[in-house]
Amino acid sequence: MTDIAPPVAAQRSHSDTRHGMTRNDPYNWLRADNWREVMADPTVLPGDIREYLEAENAWYEAGFGKPTEALREKIYSEIRGRIKEDDSSVPSPDGPFAYASRTREGDQYPLIVRTPRDGGDESVLLDCNLEAGEGYFGFGGAEHSPCHTMMAWAADRNGSEYYTIFIRDLDTGKDRDERIEKSGSGAVWGNDSARFYYVELDENHRPFRVREHVLGTSQADDAIVYEEKDAGFFVGAGMTQSRRYLTISAHDHQTSEVWLIDAEKGGAPFCVEKRHENTEYSLEERDGTLYILTNDAEAEDFKIVTAPVDAPGVDNWTDLVPHEAGRLILDVEVIANHLIRLERKDGLPRIVVRDLRDGHEQTISFPEEAYSLGLIPGYEFDTATIRFSYSSPTTPAQIFDLDLASGERVLRKQQEVPSGHDPDLYETRRLFAKAPDGEDVPVTLLYRKGLKLDGSAPALLYGYGAYGHSIPAGFSVSVLSLVDRGFVYAIAHIRGGMDKGYRWYKNGRAAHKTNTFSDFIAAAEMLIEKGYSSKGRIVAEGGSAGGMLMGAIANMRPELWAGVMAIVPFVDVLNTMLDDTLPLTPPEWPEWGNPITSEDDYRRIAAYSPYDNVEAKSYPPILVLAGLTDPRVTYWEPAKWVAKLRATKTDENALYLRTNMDAGHGGASGRFERIKETAITYAFALKCAQLA
Repeated sequence: MTDIAPPVAAQRSHSDTRHGMTRNDPYNWLRADNWREVMADPTVLPGDIREYLEAENAWYEAGFGKPTEALREKIYSEIRGRIKEDDSSVPSPDGPFAYASRTREGDQYPLIVRTPRDGGDESVLLDCNLEAGEGYFGFGGAEHSPCHTMMAWAADRNGSEYYTIFIRDLDTGKDRDERIEKSGSGAVWGNDSARFYYVELDENHRPFRVREHVLGTSQADDAIVYEEKDAGFFVGAGMTQSRRYLTISAHDHQTSEVWLIDAEKGGAPFCVEKRHENTEYSLEERDGTLYILTNDAEAEDFKIVTAPVDAPGVDNWTDLVPHEAGRLILDVEVIANHLIRLERKDGLPRIVVRDLRDGHEQTISFPEEAYSLGLIPGYEFDTATIRFSYSSPTTPAQIFDLDLASGERVLRKQQEVPSGHDPDLYETRRLFAKAPDGEDVPVTLLYRKGLKLDGSAPALLYGYGAYGHSIPAGFSVSVLSLVDRGFVYAIAHIRGGMDKGYRWYKNGRAAHKTNTFSDFIAAAEMLIEKGYSSKGRIVAEGGSAGGMLMGAIANMRPELWAGVMAIVPFVDVLNTMLDDTLPLTPPEWPEWGNPITSEDDYRRIAAYSPYDNVEAKSYPPILVLAGLTDPRVTYWEPAKWVAKLRATKTDENALYLRTNMDAGHGGASGRFERIKETAITYAFALKCAQLA
């Protein structure tokens, strides 16, 4: 396909000895010693590393980019044609106004707007297209002040997730001179509108401190409200729906602790309940009572307890919604007279609303085999209306308001597909694959009706399987570009997520991590067994921790796959977990294990880490996408993996690494630029399936 040769990365000896075991890592040099500076300023990347990454980009462009240009443009046009470009969210009322975001035809970024609550002329509060300029623009959200005269908004200019917070005067439409640099995204306003709170990042890019900014003062004078001493815990800030308390959360993936500050009186924070290993909790407040979602006392799938604000400790926790095995409570909202919980049972989500005055409950669910359901929080506490979203692989998203007093359900918005969409042309199935240990792994399928189940169809099998994240069975305008070409689109709801409860998560992390990989392989084998596809016709896709899954299954069962697509893949697991200076490493130890202190963890991670297990054998075609300023999966992980694959594998199948030199973990900014990246992966899948 090209006259240029694939780049060959230099090998430079680099040994590391742990627990009496020595490894040589010849591609360690791709990790820039000044990586912290690179995150903030990509131009300081060392020249030899930049040269290699640009050579890989040139190889990608010559071998895949240019030859598929017309196909990618066609896919891009199809997906874009399914998006209503001039669109808006459903306005959310707050006091005298209703706030919303909307997009204009041709614009990459949203407008933040408001109207008078009962109708009237719209005011544009922020036009992100004007603020974005020509380079990368990561919008970190916007929060209006309680007095409705100001708005704090955040932007990241290079994909590193270092945000700058700006304060806009909504009367003049201009930003004040003061700003907050290198913060996490977002700000939480105090009720007096004279101050806000934000999370500060440390030198290793970890959110570790909450500061209070008083309007009119310098960032250097911002008081420290809370500082986390344990590098394994990340810090976040929020507000209860009642706006009575500022919340400060310290958490890793399995343990949490919450501190409160009176939003009216201010003062020092107080702890609700000190952290206990493997115990999580979050909370809302109503009339001096805390409503706490927790897995305390072996409530594996979580329960809801209450406690008085003035005596919030665990000794005073009283069950309100007791633990029920197999019913995972995902989220809780509390408004004036109601508690709303989002939960999953039998693999499907539902919303349950409890009247706190009499205990009566009503349930919102849908009859499809697979669907997605979500709560949409509003600004107001004193309300009897809740908002939720619904979609399925065949059904475009719908937004409903439910009046809790009358029971009336109002459809507020139906996702439009301008180029047309007929749900009756498609079929959604929820099947189960049998894992090697006997567990039933849910698999969601979408395909055109009338598909011959004779194994001839190609399939794209997507998986993630980490951190308890579940992959919703929702509607996607993008995947139709594969399904309409004869693909079966499948999501494997593998262990490591919480698709079947918290146990499903526990059995896919740490010592049980390899269940994630065997579940995914079992899903592929089920597709083959039932005739949905066949061996060598399945393209596997995953990103971030799902990219680690891609590396693992490519090592374990390379012959199964027509191709593998790894998006910002976490593939150098052992080296990353040994490097406690990296942003995510200490908080990740509960998820993967700590190979620094534990020889067992070291050996276990070394046995599956994709980079460490590349072998001299045939691999399927592989596409890898990365971001230079990615603070979550650093650019050198995919770069090292590809370098080792190219030097080791015995086949001549395609191997491409495309590093976005102007973006981070989320890929390109702008809604249309992101579609172009989707078109890359779909074109690769079609090539692997020999459909293009």
